[in-house]
Amino acid sequence: MAVLKKKEKKRKKKNGEWTAEKSKQTAAVSKKDYEKELRRLQVELVQLEEWVRHRGLRVVAIFEGRDTAGKGGVIKRMTALLNPRYARVVALPAPTERERTQWYFQRYVSHLPSAGEIVLFDRSWYNRAGVEHVMGFCTDEEYDEFMRTCPQFERMLVRSGIVLIKYWLSVSDEEQERRFMGRINDPSKRWKLSPMDLQARARWVDYSEAKDQMFAYTDIGEAPWYVVETDNKRSAHLNLMSHFLSLIPYEDVPHDDIKLPPRQKRSYNRPPKTSQRMVPIKYEVGS
Repeated sequence: MAVLKKKEKKRKKKNGEWTAEKSKQTAAVSKKDYEKELRRLQVELVQLEEWVRHRGLRVVAIFEGRDTAGKGGVIKRMTALLNPRYARVVALPAPTERERTQWYFQRYVSHLPSAGEIVLFDRSWYNRAGVEHVMGFCTDEEYDEFMRTCPQFERMLVRSGIVLIKYWLSVSDEEQERRFMGRINDPSKRWKLSPMDLQARARWVDYSEAKDQMFAYTDIGEAPWYVVETDNKRSAHLNLMSHFLSLIPYEDVPHDDIKLPPRQKRSYNRPPKTSQRMVPIKYEVGS
């Protein structure tokens, strides 16, 4: 193993994780300015989506990471303004008995994008390298086969023209515990907790080892892993979205001027509102 540089040694955390280097252009953003910058990036994502449609691109973004790392939150903000017809979120449940007999990648292939689409995977085929391996839901032979074939599968996707982007959302031990306790104590968030989440906490080191092995095999040049620090959720949202936009060169798509046509006018007597079931006006929000 290569000797670590002094600068790299200083960046190493106690738990073995690496801290992200701050860019020379790192900007301090207040909570108020966060909303403004988030909106700007969301509008940029709309422009990217239009470019993807215009050029017939196919984009796949994979979001992996420990439980509570914020995968759902960043996906929610990325898709907030996007057209759901062309930007889809895929979050598959546990495989059925029939799916367990299929080629492992088969159920994911059916969700890959067509021309002009963006697909965001909230967890993906990397379940086999993580939860399935750690919890014993697959055999050692199935795990080894995945590690061998996954890079080949992803190279095949890239060669076919798919833009494949992989994110690992990293959360510290202390922050994960704080978020778990928040879910336990908040009835509105308790649904987010599952037995698998609690096992993931109990097997922290096992999951760390599984993640490191996964990176060793699947961090390939054609589809590298990008690690996002998520202890600060707002920072993670902006950093990931900005980085995502930087990976796909795009331009403004020319649009024809839109003119609102005049409203149709002809004689027609509509039925009275009293003939319809109206929702009671319980709230009146002031301007």
